[in-house]
Amino acid sequence: MIDRFAGRHLLLMGPGYAARAVALRFLAAGGQVSAALRDPARAPVLASRGLHPVLMDQHGELPRGALSGVTDLLVSAPPGATGCPALASMAGASAGVGQKEGLRWVGYYSSTAVYGDCGGAWIDESRAPAPATADAKARLIAEAAWQAEAARIGAGLDIFRIAGIYGPEGRNVLAQLRGGKARAILKPGQVFNRIHRDDIAGATLAAMTAQQPHRLTNLADGVPCPASDILIGVAAMLGLPRPPEIAFDAAGLPSGAAAFYAENRRISNKALLSLPGFELRHKDWQAGYRAMIKAETI
Repeated sequence: MIDRFAGRHLLLMGPGYAARAVALRFLAAGGQVSAALRDPARAPVLASRGLHPVLMDQHGELPRGALSGVTDLLVSAPPGATGCPALASMAGASAGVGQKEGLRWVGYYSSTAVYGDCGGAWIDESRAPAPATADAKARLIAEAAWQAEAARIGAGLDIFRIAGIYGPEGRNVLAQLRGGKARAILKPGQVFNRIHRDDIAGATLAAMTAQQPHRLTNLADGVPCPASDILIGVAAMLGLPRPPEIAFDAAGLPSGAAAFYAENRRISNKALLSLPGFELRHKDWQAGYRAMIKAETI
């Protein structure tokens, strides 16, 4: 429905890759979108896309009145060591006392990393979190803080635990393969989970349309696989040579990259598929990459 968000005003706290896709679809459906920014240099680009920039002060706080008329809040800003800086930015007097009570819905972008290593087992939202990294631990703290805040103000809350994100505009392996720099790292039994940016946006909008007091949803396409499968498969789609294959132990990955291989889990997306009005646009990485490659030729 073209006007399904008419009369609603969405504020983005952290107008990142997926959140911007949500914003454009929200605007197309009749809504209004603002975006909180620390860097004023980003304001003209966002404004050109129809988003109203809201500049935070030197302390990272929203200006007085920033929440006036805001009905929906989407938080994609990364957590700090002690929780969510976006929540802290609205807690001070400069945000306007009492204005948060006008919010009807809050969405928080978390990560499936909060589950920690699951030994490759299939898991769903009932799995107890066991975060191992500092970022994952902070995300769990932020989840709890937003749950308490949403309950306090009577807003619906959706916590989205998101798998690896891929999509157009550089968040994919196309340039890596075309540049001849790709290596297929082989670690038997290791899989990764992922979801296309546009399916994150679709799930977010579906949740906003069918609000609940509190809902937790894992966002993944439900088809985990080794990262090497994607490199080899996409190379074939592009008609490029098969990338060289190398064992994980011999790859000499830097610590940051190697850390991704320390955790292994398979994310069920049954809860995602049960969201009213939601349907995956890209059911697996093959469909997602075919769509991106096709879009390049249009």
